[in-house]
Amino acid sequence: MRSAAVAVTAVSLALLVTACGGGEKSGDQGKDAGKGTGTGAAPSASATSGAPATSSAPVKALSAAELEKLIVEQADLPGHQVQKAKAGEIPLASAVSADKPSCTPFAHAMSYLAPGKPSVSAHRKAIEVPKTEGGSASPEDALGALAAPVTGVALGSYDGQGAQEAFAAMKKAGTECAGGFTLIGGGERTKISKVAPETVAGREALAWTVTTDVDGRPWVTKLVVFRHGSIVASLSTISFGGTVKELPKAVIDAQAAKLG
Repeated sequence: MRSAAVAVTAVSLALLVTACGGGEKSGDQGKDAGKGTGTGAAPSASATSGAPATSSAPVKALSAAELEKLIVEQADLPGHQVQKAKAGEIPLASAVSADKPSCTPFAHAMSYLAPGKPSVSAHRKAIEVPKTEGGSASPEDALGALAAPVTGVALGSYDGQGAQEAFAAMKKAGTECAGGFTLIGGGERTKISKVAPETVAGREALAWTVTTDVDGRPWVTKLVVFRHGSIVASLSTISFGGTVKELPKAVIDAQAAKLG
């Protein structure tokens, strides 16, 4: 458990601890802020192009209620348990950073936060439910459940060019932080040893495999970010097993479909 905490930080660990048992409140992030497989698992170009409507009026962020209607729910994800974020699961953006300033957006996305400075945000976690045979779970099934991928989903809605700027910052971070950085948050300094790009469809969709060095052993997670208009979606997938083998295709597709 201690190694897990170091690997994903105390912030990300909250997702897993809550998953096993069944900050700030969702929608308040903006107040504080002031897979690679090439298999088509990523959102389509139409879902992620995010071309703004032609208008002379400035882009306004959605309301918290409007954004809540656009984030994935239980009905959107068969085979998953979808939960709304609880108080304490979402850190303050100001409490999460990186030793390299350009890597801070990446640190935020890894920590269940929408990158940049969203005016409003919404959060869910989607726990993949392992398939079991029969009516009762064996000890092996229980271990498998602990290692099931857990995907934290964060949607941020931004005023003006905020969404474009947040996405651009993530793209820049993916390049400048490829050799690693230190994530600072939850009272921990977590060494990210490698950030490797994944192949993902969509004109404004990015994905990475993130490797953390835990006592000399690799801890592998996945990160996906895509933009749709004034909304940026970030999905961070972790597992108590220490390795996430593939991008969360079902969650990506469901969230992209929900955005339209």
